[in-house]
Amino acid sequence: MNIHKLITDIEKVDPEVYERLDSRRSAVSQFAKIGGKLALAAVPLALGGMFKKAYGQGNSTIVGVLNFALTLEYLEAEFYTRGAAAPALVPVGTPAVGAINTIRDHENQHVNFLKTAISSLGGTAVAKPTFDFTARGTFPTVFTNYDVFLAVAQTFEDTGVRAYKGQAGALISNNDVLTAALQIHSVEARHASHIRQMRQARNTGISIKPWITGKDTGGIGSNVQASYDGEEITTQAGVNILSFVSASAASESFDEPLSRSAVETIVAPFIV
Repeated sequence: MNIHKLITDIEKVDPEVYERLDSRRSAVSQFAKIGGKLALAAVPLALGGMFKKAYGQGNSTIVGVLNFALTLEYLEAEFYTRGAAAPALVPVGTPAVGAINTIRDHENQHVNFLKTAISSLGGTAVAKPTFDFTARGTFPTVFTNYDVFLAVAQTFEDTGVRAYKGQAGALISNNDVLTAALQIHSVEARHASHIRQMRQARNTGISIKPWITGKDTGGIGSNVQASYDGEEITTQAGVNILSFVSASAASESFDEPLSRSAVETIVAPFIV
């Protein structure tokens, strides 16, 4: 186990973790005190102690939410890992190569972070499902046609942003876990925006903004409509903001949450 790499991965997902642990040096020193033949056996206990200090005790609801998030991160991590490795998919020698590789690495970091957090809160991480990224034949060229790949990527990212927002309320009893989840949420939002800008740069004749307008799919079509339904809402906290801005601007201003059941229905075709 590469402890230094693990701590670095945690720091990337939750930059404020050391404010709870005193410092990075403090976190590393906990493991430095573990030596000799007891090291491998003691590491999980020391790691659990560190997370209990940083994030407190978990409960079944929080672990359930984190496992739900982990399934989505498994999906995205494997999608980008396969896409980055697919021959001649991402245009060689373009900034897209670095962008896809960076997103791939972020998603894998999210997987590792969530698995560690679940274990440290006393839970068991769900196993990675087997995925069918064609969605049972809906996107048969997903790893051979770059535009289809980006379209599916956009759908995953937009859905992920709404999924994290939808589960925020279930984490409200643990401020530290909530903060970490929302930090992942913000990374997913940046992914979504960047993928949308990459699609716009393809000059396919479809106008795609860095954010969702109404419940528009950005030209992907009815197969992904469920990921966008409800985004056209213009009332926030009981206030109809059409009094201040246009309907398009009102819908663009907020990401609407998706329920867990809605997300599970959306991703079901991608899971064998």
